[in-house]
Amino acid sequence: MSVRVAFHSLTGSKSFLERGLLLLVIMIFLEGTVLTLGAASSPDISAQDNTGGGHNHLDDHRGIAGSHDHTNYTYSKKAFPVLSLDYHHIQVPFEISLWVLLASLMKLGFHLIPRLSSIVPESCLLIVVGLLVGGLIKLAGEDVPPVLDSNLFFLCLLPPIILDAGYFLPIRPFMENIGTILMFAVVGTLWNAFFVGGLLYAVCQIEGTYLSQVELLPCLLFGSIISAVDPVAVLAVFEEIHINELLHILVFGESLLNDAVTVVLYHLFEEYSGAGEVTPMDVVLGVICFLIVSLGGIAVGAIYGILAAFTSRFTSHTRVIEPLFMFVYSYMAYLSAEMFHLSGIMALIACGAVMRPYVEANISHKSHTTVKYFLKMWSSVSETLIFIFLGVATVAGPHAWNWTFVSVTVILCLVSRVIGVVGLTFIINKFRIVKLTTKDQFIVAYGGLRGAIAFSLGYLLDKDHFPMRTMFLTAIITEIFFTVFVQGMTIKPLVDLLAVKKKQEAKRSINEEIHTQFLDHLLTGIEDICGHYGHHHWKDKLNRFNKKYIKKCLIAGERYKEPQLIAFYHKMEFKQAIELVESGGGVNLPSAMPSQVSMQNIQPKKLPPPVAERALPQFTKGREEEIRKILRSNLQKTRQRLRSYNRHTLVADPFEDGWNDFILKKQRLIELEKKMTEMSNYLTVPGTVPDSPTMCRARLASGSGFKAEKGGAKVIPGM
Repeated sequence: MSVRVAFHSLTGSKSFLERGLLLLVIMIFLEGTVLTLGAASSPDISAQDNTGGGHNHLDDHRGIAGSHDHTNYTYSKKAFPVLSLDYHHIQVPFEISLWVLLASLMKLGFHLIPRLSSIVPESCLLIVVGLLVGGLIKLAGEDVPPVLDSNLFFLCLLPPIILDAGYFLPIRPFMENIGTILMFAVVGTLWNAFFVGGLLYAVCQIEGTYLSQVELLPCLLFGSIISAVDPVAVLAVFEEIHINELLHILVFGESLLNDAVTVVLYHLFEEYSGAGEVTPMDVVLGVICFLIVSLGGIAVGAIYGILAAFTSRFTSHTRVIEPLFMFVYSYMAYLSAEMFHLSGIMALIACGAVMRPYVEANISHKSHTTVKYFLKMWSSVSETLIFIFLGVATVAGPHAWNWTFVSVTVILCLVSRVIGVVGLTFIINKFRIVKLTTKDQFIVAYGGLRGAIAFSLGYLLDKDHFPMRTMFLTAIITEIFFTVFVQGMTIKPLVDLLAVKKKQEAKRSINEEIHTQFLDHLLTGIEDICGHYGHHHWKDKLNRFNKKYIKKCLIAGERYKEPQLIAFYHKMEFKQAIELVESGGGVNLPSAMPSQVSMQNIQPKKLPPPVAERALPQFTKGREEEIRKILRSNLQKTRQRLRSYNRHTLVADPFEDGWNDFILKKQRLIELEKKMTEMSNYLTVPGTVPDSPTMCRARLASGSGFKAEKGGAKVIPGM
């Protein structure tokens, strides 16, 4: 009550002296309660007897409760702390948030300077920022933490980037070039690993290099680590230069699929480095392990993708958790694959590619937008943190520099990449319809960037089994910096100099979709007629099986019956409506539709129902059924109307010659009838309007050769 009176007196219309006295009284009153920063609230036990080495809390409780047992220490009460500091309690989440904030600010500042972003790739700038941050921490006398350890990288930072790439993977160009991608990913990675590892071992045996203690298997292990193209670095650089879709999918697809080869080689050489020899049985087991790692990762990802699609059937009443199911199922696929030492990257790619068409048919548009932007945001932050952490780890980690080993590593990686791409392309072009030109080969070879995956695999090596681990890490960091800085900064000017075709940003139209489906069905029919079952045939088989069985189980309601063309039209129409509204293009919409409407309020409540339900016209039910009927009868039943045959299996018809003569005679008769009809049309003049009786009498009197007939005049030759 006294404090309230004092407060009113302080805020009232008093003189300045009275207010000062009241403020002094309040300060004296609070002097005994306010503690200094970091004051503790625990009892003061400084006066206790320390000879016993401690005391139990029961004695403290008895002393506080006023027990009659006298103790040899006193308890002094401290006031309740108003403000205290406990940084260790929130240290880990605070530092993580600080790193994310720093990474986001660096990314924001990078894109605010267009001239800088047009010259230097974003990944290069982020590595430089990491180097500066690590240098400042060292100058301050603090120990730089090992921020880029393998668990953090493989379990937290890498999955969002791979899931984003797999979920939005362009399936059509990926499947059309799957053979080329597998050649570069499997054969090319094996070539690079053995070429780099074998020649490095040969260089290490030269006198004067001081590397004679390096054995063959550790060199091959290092070659398998350094030879794999990194998907994070490829994404960071290739998305900025806007290379055409073919080259992008070749390099990026290789970076995704070579993970299985890298994992198998890494574990194989790591396992047998201690034994010192590899038997032929080990090679056979390595091949089997590669198949298990790759196909097992794909199977695990496909299973979780189907589970995610099936779960999304029942989320119509709880839309808010739809994105959660997608993220959790994807992450579980990655963890399950890593648990069995399968390819977690391939599991994420398979999971995202399998679940996307079914999940998007079940979830709402808002959930789809949430998934899209959250994945983009999450992968962007992870990519930024990876490059910053790479710079910090470069400053933090110990290094063992050997000029011979490092320089030979960089040169051999370039040479092996060029030889591998040129040699494999020579073989691949013999089977490709669209050949890879010399420019394409140069971009594919020059775009083989290394990144944080190689660094993390090198960081996983055991120091006891691999005494040269520090030198390996130094060489890996040097190769990463060379590919990211030198190749990453020069690839864009080289693309412009060579006039390499860039990506076209044109949106797909309904006309393009119709012609694409028509060509697919046409090529499928041609393969059936020729008796050659190519990828169009098997693609059509898979599509039929998907429509008949899988869609029925994984897509809710009647949407699984909707033809692909109608679904594409609805999606494109809805997207166009959103773009028109957001861009202020409401002038072309009905007058009742306001020009400024947010994405969440595309359907205003006050508008009349016919206008509010849809801003753009849509097909009626009858029109949709007519389109479905046309598509089903003319495009989707090619095989039912055409009999598959082969020129080698045709049976000779004994009446074939007679039948051919009959056909020729019939064609001649038809042509003769056409000629006779044309001649008759030439000799016959259409009837004219009947003349008046006066004109008829005048013509008869003059003998002009016309014979009056009822209904008109007809020419009579010779009269």
